Amino acid sequence: MYLEHINSPEDVRTLSAAELDVLSSEIREFIVDAVAGTGGHLGSNLGAVELSIALHRVFESPRDAVLWDTGHQAYVHKILTGRRSGFEQLRQSGGLSGYPSREESRHDLVENSHASTILSYAYGLAVGRDAGRSDHRHIVAVIGDGAMTGGMAFEALNNLGHSNRRVIIVLNDNGRSYAPTVSNLWANAQGTDERSGHPSLPDRITSTLSHALTDIRMNPVYVRRQRRLERFLHELPGVGPQAERVMESFKAGVREFLQPPAFFEALGVRYTGPVDGHDIAALEGAFRKAIELSDEGPIVVHVLTQKGRGYAPAESDDEKHLHDAPIFDPVAGPPKSGPSGYTQAFSEAVVELAQRDERIVAITAAMPGPTGLIPFQEQFPDRFIDVGIAEQHAVTAAAGMAMAGMRPVVAIYSTFLSRAWDQVVYDVALHRLPVIFCLDRAGVTGPDGASHHGMYDMALLSKVPGMRVLAPSTADELRQMVADAATLADDGPVVIRYPRGNAPESVDPVGSGLNARLVSASNASRDIAILAVGRMLPTAEDVAGKLAADGIGCSVWDVRSCTPLDVEMIADATGHRSVVTLEDGIADGGIGSLIADAVQRAAFDADHAPPPVTVLGLPTVFIPHGTPEEIFERFGLDPVSVADAARRALR
Repeated sequence: MYLEHINSPEDVRTLSAAELDVLSSEIREFIVDAVAGTGGHLGSNLGAVELSIALHRVFESPRDAVLWDTGHQAYVHKILTGRRSGFEQLRQSGGLSGYPSREESRHDLVENSHASTILSYAYGLAVGRDAGRSDHRHIVAVIGDGAMTGGMAFEALNNLGHSNRRVIIVLNDNGRSYAPTVSNLWANAQGTDERSGHPSLPDRITSTLSHALTDIRMNPVYVRRQRRLERFLHELPGVGPQAERVMESFKAGVREFLQPPAFFEALGVRYTGPVDGHDIAALEGAFRKAIELSDEGPIVVHVLTQKGRGYAPAESDDEKHLHDAPIFDPVAGPPKSGPSGYTQAFSEAVVELAQRDERIVAITAAMPGPTGLIPFQEQFPDRFIDVGIAEQHAVTAAAGMAMAGMRPVVAIYSTFLSRAWDQVVYDVALHRLPVIFCLDRAGVTGPDGASHHGMYDMALLSKVPGMRVLAPSTADELRQMVADAATLADDGPVVIRYPRGNAPESVDPVGSGLNARLVSASNASRDIAILAVGRMLPTAEDVAGKLAADGIGCSVWDVRSCTPLDVEMIADATGHRSVVTLEDGIADGGIGSLIADAVQRAAFDADHAPPPVTVLGLPTVFIPHGTPEEIFERFGLDPVSVADAARRALR
């Protein structure tokens, strides 16, 4: 076994070609076994094995800054930089992060798990290096898994080309983000014959020409001669400018035929490739030549890889090539995935809504599977839109559709909607447009860590004028809210936010519209009113049972409508000795704070002293990965801690 002797990048540089092939197989087997035991991102890392090895053989991390976008494709990088033993606790509380982590290693410069950002980091690092503020030799930005569909990546490319900064961009093109990449640029590079599934004849011809021209264009001798030819043409007496333009027109025509070179070079970024991303020798050659050529400015090395390579269940997964996986049997592979819990309830509800209302159109940002929209896509292909990793575009496009008389449903993870904050406020809400936002993975998400907890949505969105924010406590409540949203949207945008994981089914009648729901009341002793938001309702009911055993009377409300708040719920709360609010978002400026203000105003209006309000929620800190149960207990949101807080409030 070679893998057990790899403890740093230096160790991989001593291996022969044959040994590297064996090491690649060992790494793939190791990753499958590790992810099978803990869950995690699988397909993208299986596709990046040879690429990661070649990077660490050519570049000297951390002297050379090797940056990863998206961060979930960095498992092999972690293995090669001495963290192999940590994979036993991958994504577990206190264990190895599923993304690059500055706390883990000096080889991780950017903690990046949101897509399309790394080229901007690279530009900034290049500015600092060129100003003499850092000692990085080369800056290498690895961008892939569909991240080049994000607008921020294009903004950075434009800036890199304009400034001529020395940055090496490695485009890990596996033709996919979570789902197939939404981009003609990459579709052209990965062209296939639809009937056979193999590269078409024109694509094979184009690929051959592209490789031949790449070999020429990456040759430093060619580059020097090209520069001399350009100077010669420019200096020709009388016809110099015309000759130079003819030469540029010819080159532009070739580039246009062999996209994506035309795209990158129009921005001032030299392009090389495509390179076989599973040929270590070819990758090393491409990287070394890119180092030479980077003296003249930014350069893209276009690498073609296969997501899920080397593991049959991943290669045969048509939806996502096992982009991510739960705990599974590595021999049999994960069971076929599908939406569950709240996501499944949303999936069913949005299809039912579309069957009744032809205005409904569903929009996702590269995640039709995780957001539960595949059944919608299958039934209404003409009313389903995947914009790629482009949340800002998704929201403003939804605004345009709403202006045109449609009812767009934008299904995005809570943490990713923050990338489109400006568009939510000024493109949708300012115009009071009928856009329905369905935010999956709201609140504490668990193993994906700080960047993926959806803990800010309620505090932010509740401050948007005219926005209605709904939080279901059960699967049935979510179905009802989706049905109600189509009508509520007549008056402007609506948000429905719900967590990852299992969803309890309702045993009581569900609520409706913007009304809260009284779950249980204690008329004999009105000691405490517990107002719970969404998933925190079972905790509130558990707490009420514990307090009842102590002779403390509790009323429990399912808040449902976070904004506007139900005036009947607030009025009832003011009649108790104490009020406790529970939410899985940040407490500072969250829904509990709004409830506390509303209770105080209502009590003053009724001419009696307001009861004290204890606001329980998440602190304003970055929360690392762990199970939701561990995180709730850590921050006093488990039933025992909440019951103790309620008793203290009464005292």
